[in-house]
Amino acid sequence: MITDNDRQRAMRFISSDDYLELHLEAIARRIALISSTLRELTDGQGALGDFASGHTYYGLHFHDGEWVLREWAPNATAIHLIGDVSSWQPHEDMAFQRIDANGTWELRLPGERLRHGDLYRLYMQWPGGVGDRIPAWARRVVQDPVTHIFNAQVWHPEKPYPWQVEKFTAADEPPLIYEVHVGMAQPEGRVGGYVEFTENVLPRVVAAGYNTLQIMAIPEHPYYGSFGYHVSSFFAPSSRFGTPEEFKALVDAAHGAGLRVLIDLVHSHAVSNEVEGISRYDGSEYQFFHKGHRGRHIAWDSRLFDYAKPQVLHFLLSNCRYWLDEFRVDGYRFDGITSMLYLDHGLGKAFTSYEDYFNPNVDEDALCYLALANQLIHQVRPDAVTIAEDVSGMPGLARPWEEGGIGFDYRFAMGVPDNWIKLTKDIRDEDWHMGGLWYELNNRRQDERTISYTESHDQALVGDKTLIFRMIDAEMYYHMGMGDHHMVVDRGIALHKMIRLITLATAGHGYLNFMGNEFGHPEWIDFPREGNNWSYHYARRQWHLADDPNLKYSQLALFDREMIALAKSYNVLASPAARLLWERDDDKILIFERGGLIWAFNFNPTRSFADYQFSSPPGKYDIVLDSDDVRFGGYDRIDRTISHVALAARDKFHPPHRLSIYLPHRTALVLKPGKKV
Repeated sequence: MITDNDRQRAMRFISSDDYLELHLEAIARRIALISSTLRELTDGQGALGDFASGHTYYGLHFHDGEWVLREWAPNATAIHLIGDVSSWQPHEDMAFQRIDANGTWELRLPGERLRHGDLYRLYMQWPGGVGDRIPAWARRVVQDPVTHIFNAQVWHPEKPYPWQVEKFTAADEPPLIYEVHVGMAQPEGRVGGYVEFTENVLPRVVAAGYNTLQIMAIPEHPYYGSFGYHVSSFFAPSSRFGTPEEFKALVDAAHGAGLRVLIDLVHSHAVSNEVEGISRYDGSEYQFFHKGHRGRHIAWDSRLFDYAKPQVLHFLLSNCRYWLDEFRVDGYRFDGITSMLYLDHGLGKAFTSYEDYFNPNVDEDALCYLALANQLIHQVRPDAVTIAEDVSGMPGLARPWEEGGIGFDYRFAMGVPDNWIKLTKDIRDEDWHMGGLWYELNNRRQDERTISYTESHDQALVGDKTLIFRMIDAEMYYHMGMGDHHMVVDRGIALHKMIRLITLATAGHGYLNFMGNEFGHPEWIDFPREGNNWSYHYARRQWHLADDPNLKYSQLALFDREMIALAKSYNVLASPAARLLWERDDDKILIFERGGLIWAFNFNPTRSFADYQFSSPPGKYDIVLDSDDVRFGGYDRIDRTISHVALAARDKFHPPHRLSIYLPHRTALVLKPGKKV
């Protein structure tokens, strides 16, 4: 039933977009579903914190001198604990008892029966079958280095982790996100760990000026090459990187340096593995997931949650709260939102009409879950940050619940990196259309906050290359030394700086970079797999390239640091959207104003312009960033000591004031207003 409050939220939602009015009833129905589900889960109280506390009840806990292990398995007929404690055989003194009609099973053991570090799993029986299972609520799962078998592990250190930063509150500024993967963050061909990341990589992030760490692949996943997307144990930080305490120390150190920490949360699907994961956990196909075809993602070989089931909502919402409570992370990147939102998962689909967002193909139960997850996260941590990874453009994802939205703080502008791929891969830069580029950089819903990026891990992970390697390719192996001026390399370096600068300058409300890409990390990302003979060669970061003063990578790293510092100094991302001052496609020029600065880009591959004139606000201007600076690998063609004065027009047929600057080819300039003249 749609209440008056639901309809009022729907009216507020459509007030920002006239095209939404045609879908008022569908919007009101969705809001009503969210409201009614919230009431049912909270007994009408509206606060999800108590409901989403399953991690404090289920799983293995030590209380008052005894161990208590609880799991939800409604289809099970018997469960035994097996492991080091039982020589891996089911014994009657290790049998669980079913304690309620909902399917909760419980085992209580004296404190001396289990020790820190013991391995265990469940011997699960169900009608017509039996199988080993790792507890769904396990907080520690480890893999045997020889047999490669996964097991849960008792994790009960003598002392809890001593947090150095007791209460962290991030600075109130737009997120400048440095996206990382702990395992591939080291230079050698192996899996890196939490400790070495904290010691060796975190200082680089701080020095680079970013204020947010986005860590991928933290929840446990059996296949390393999945980049953490095939989660098996939702409450266990991956042990291949180290211990839970070492992950806490990473978060703690980041907080001490002033960085918020986000992790990638994959609630769009789960790994199909049955022993390692939760597929057919209690023998039934439908415990956590949909039955039949709807319960399987064929393209991803994974299982799909049934978001209409209260028990599934309990599991996933508790998972949202768990990482906030236990590891003090500051929010989440929600992965695979598009796959969740549509019954066809958006595969191969071009979203060209509002009808695509309001038809029976939309999974409204998934939309409801996302709204509840955001409400919970912001109730528990009002300062938490949530980001939606959605390529479809579903309206309202990043609007507050009070306005009828789903409640994400931000959404990724995923069309921006796709456009850069198209331009650098398929179109000569002399044919780039400036109007089209301006449109793609600024094409976003004005009522929703967005985060832009040139490239994330995705662009190099799925069989493609890093942006700079796409432009320079094999010449990177031979011509990246200082003083080695090679036409292909010079072009790639110049465009790499311009592309990143214009993406940052036009970004809606935040910016993201994947580790190493700021200094032009070459090649691609390829995790060990059968097809590459299980090689780690491309699952690493070559930091030495940026550290070597004899290589041009160091110049790109310096440019990125100064670019980020400029954006912070002038509060660019908190400023209103960029205002176009000048666009000339034949010249390949784009000039705009944002944050009180003038940003001038000459994408022309051959033509430099002396005394290039364009309309501007009145005043005197000084150059604060020059991509052609020799420090950044440029040709140093500009005298940055010269001030530029916007002169009044001589007649009524020209703009009131015009600024004249020297703008070399493949160069970007940023000018700040000086004293009035």
